[in-house]
Amino acid sequence: MKRFLLLAILGFFTMISFAQSHDLNVHGESGKLYLMHKVVAKENWYSVGRIYNISPKELAPFNGLTLEHPLGIGQELKIPLNNNNFSQDGKKNPDETFVPVYHTLQSNEMLAHVSSTYNKVPVENLEKWNKIKKDGAQAGMNLIVGYIKVKTSLSYLASEGANKVDEVTETKTTNVEENPVAAKVEKKPPTVVEKPKQEIKQETKPVTTPPSTNTQPKAVYTSSTSANTNRLNGGYFSADFSDGGSKASGTAGTFKSSSGWNDGKYYLLINNIPVGTIVKVIAPATQKSIYAKVLGQLPDMKESEGLLLRLSNAAASELAEPEGKFGVQVKY
Repeated sequence: MKRFLLLAILGFFTMISFAQSHDLNVHGESGKLYLMHKVVAKENWYSVGRIYNISPKELAPFNGLTLEHPLGIGQELKIPLNNNNFSQDGKKNPDETFVPVYHTLQSNEMLAHVSSTYNKVPVENLEKWNKIKKDGAQAGMNLIVGYIKVKTSLSYLASEGANKVDEVTETKTTNVEENPVAAKVEKKPPTVVEKPKQEIKQETKPVTTPPSTNTQPKAVYTSSTSANTNRLNGGYFSADFSDGGSKASGTAGTFKSSSGWNDGKYYLLINNIPVGTIVKVIAPATQKSIYAKVLGQLPDMKESEGLLLRLSNAAASELAEPEGKFGVQVKY
């Protein structure tokens, strides 16, 4: 009990610092746009890069540093927005999720000025994304000015986004040339897509097809011997599990992921356990267990309050748990 209370207290303070780790307000100007990230415990160039879908080889030089330079807790990093991880035309890869990024409207600032600041994004797009008209924009509003594209299975930011955005007009972007390692932003054709929702949704289909409904998919495994073996043994990572004698119990939630439905690769988000650790997760209610790899810390959001961890939805399905929260025990 004392150990559990200590973990809970440590997790609380970790979440406080984590809440300040990322800033989804866009900084800079056309051609030099970026987000701000404050480094928290156990983060490095590679883990930060995974969050924002940016190569560490681009991230370090953008901040005037090298990969050999270790990151310090509280250090502020600029996260470049380029054609690899930033979209204003509704186009992304199937394994990516759109997460909106914002501009806070200033007094007497017009949408035309916002457009010119952010790659000349059409005013029509700003109106569609924010459900407003020109005369409805008011000082203090947080306006969506584009979407960062993150890998659904690798970034906790994916839980704050959606798979599609409203139909948009083609954006005439400005090339990122000031930073020699930043990729250029290219023109992309418009895509007819749906309204973004700021909520965690269950994955709608296995990774082989893009999601198209809001229903919880069933775990689908291939007929191969390796896939069936993974399922019977609790997942792909079962052979890498090492019981270090640590354990905890609490409430689990889920996050959407394209991984696990076919290959048995399960992931979880949890505080105070190093990234890459293989954890055994047991559902007492169903007496089932799986093995999942730690992907990162719990995201600081209302839905994470009171949770010990978040599991990929494929892992929750393998535990035969219904949609929503459920009790778990973990060993690592």
